[in-house]
Amino acid sequence: MKITKLAKGISLKRPLEGGNEEQLNVVRQVLSEVKKQGDAALRFYTEKWDGYAPESLRVTEKEIAEAVNALDQQLYSDLAEAAENIRLYHEQQIRTGYHMELGDGSWLGQRVTALDAVGLYVPGGTAAYPSSVLMNVIPAQVAGVQRIVITSPANQSGKLPAGVLVAAHLLGINEIYKVGGAQAIAALAYGTETIAPVDKITGPGNIFVALAKREVFGEVAIDMIAGPSEIAVLADDTAYADEIAADLLSQAEHDVLACAILVTTSEQLAKKVAEEVDKQLKTLPRQEVARASIEKFGAIYVADTLADAVEAINTLAPEHLEILTENAEVIAEQVRHAGGIFIGRYSSEPVGDYFAGTNHVLPTNSTARFASGLSVDDFVKKSSIVYYSGKTWEENAPKIARLARMEGLEGHARAVESRGWEKE
Repeated sequence: MKITKLAKGISLKRPLEGGNEEQLNVVRQVLSEVKKQGDAALRFYTEKWDGYAPESLRVTEKEIAEAVNALDQQLYSDLAEAAENIRLYHEQQIRTGYHMELGDGSWLGQRVTALDAVGLYVPGGTAAYPSSVLMNVIPAQVAGVQRIVITSPANQSGKLPAGVLVAAHLLGINEIYKVGGAQAIAALAYGTETIAPVDKITGPGNIFVALAKREVFGEVAIDMIAGPSEIAVLADDTAYADEIAADLLSQAEHDVLACAILVTTSEQLAKKVAEEVDKQLKTLPRQEVARASIEKFGAIYVADTLADAVEAINTLAPEHLEILTENAEVIAEQVRHAGGIFIGRYSSEPVGDYFAGTNHVLPTNSTARFASGLSVDDFVKKSSIVYYSGKTWEENAPKIARLARMEGLEGHARAVESRGWEKE
């Protein structure tokens, strides 16, 4: 990894991966054809891109049972415990709305209502992601969503990873479809003969999935446009180089476009981490992916002061931030922009990915400056409520009418003035 002296005000942002015109045209064609042709288009694109012709798009109860029976019992237990941790954490996020008494019987309020139906996209390809099932489904369930649908690309034998099916089974989800790519997003947004449309789509995917989510936004809601994974480590000379290297590689192995950055006040630590990354890469099963990520987007920055290092982190606004310094909890209070913050040596990023209970669906590409990770809030909507008594109306109607006329909206003013005690 390249070691660079951190200059004040330096931007650590990497180029956005927004797709190109050719990719966007492909996505738009897929969306259009699924909207027009429904299941026929889903089958066509599944065979074209995933390599198999599905007889049935929906996963059967038999397939789910086979996956449950095939999975190691210890793994089943681990998944179940992780699910419980995630549920307990997200139950703290439940909102109940509120009711404000104004006097004379008038009141204002807010009602929080769960969405009716959501669709979760689980990526396939080079890895299986049962953890994505847990992280997306559980907050939706806690929110009270009644219909939760999963779509995911199957392999050339028409099978989904056992872990994905088991995670869904653990959560009581059985509406699962073997459909991936932009065509899955189209099916969730527009509906087909087999798949009824949903109100919101969540979950990560490749560039075609990301572009499709962007295109259907407005027809349905989406969680975010998630880019490749990122990690930043903020460390001083109390940290261990081998542990930092392992943490950087834990994200680099996700994707050749993943980003792994160390910001440190110790030049000696920087050199040791660079050596450790090279050493550990040699034995990493996904070393080809991780090496490409490290070479293109990996970096080590040496800062003069911890304050400079913290400011660099705030400029980066990373998806994941590990703080491995003295007084790490105090330093964490100075961080303004990060999707998820992991404090101390024993809180490595994978702890949050799988087990602690926090959500691992987090903002990327520096969007942590204004965006938050997935939560129960993403699966509810809020309705404002107004109840004015006659007396409160009488007191305030002239004020409202004057404000309306100031904006040139006579109809608004008349709508308020049309009420009156004499009608009762």
